Amino acid sequence: MKYLSLFSLLLMLASCGMKVPFTNNIKQEYGLDSEKEIKKVQFFTSSTLILEKSKSSGNAGTDESGVLISNSSKEQDRIIIPVNSKCVFEGFAADSSMMIRFETGVGKTLSFASRPGQNNGKYYLVAVWKNSTGELKYGTETYTVNSTGGNTHLLVVLKKIQNLKRKDRIVRGMKV
Repeated sequence: MKYLSLFSLLLMLASCGMKVPFTNNIKQEYGLDSEKEIKKVQFFTSSTLILEKSKSSGNAGTDESGVLISNSSKEQDRIIIPVNSKCVFEGFAADSSMMIRFETGVGKTLSFASRPGQNNGKYYLVAVWKNSTGELKYGTETYTVNSTGGNTHLLVVLKKIQNLKRKDRIVRGMKV
């Protein structure tokens, strides 16, 4: 009984898929070159993405008693996409990067592309990078993303299934 429960546990663990980086090799191996085929794949993010947009305003002056007053306000809009968030393929962009959707809405996609000159072929977040912060468009607004977003890449679940059918028969031999 003990061995049966151990065997069933191992079988259950072996049936689970592992999240691996989506690469050009996986794309070729599984024939994911057409939009029709790649739309069937469930993608995940490798790390947390934080998109920020902030606006500051302020003025200085005096009140009627001659006291100096400084008034400032800051408005911050953040979009947080947690690690392992599910996302789907929306389409290919003109620069052949992949447009990935996290929520519904016009333009609410992020671009991911393979970086030229890197051997790993992973699909990383595309942004305009300046001094460890990136700038990108999400929806109708422009957001900044921190340096950790530059290492964010797409993941897919890879499950290897092997079927083995075996039929054993014991031959006892013949007696004269």
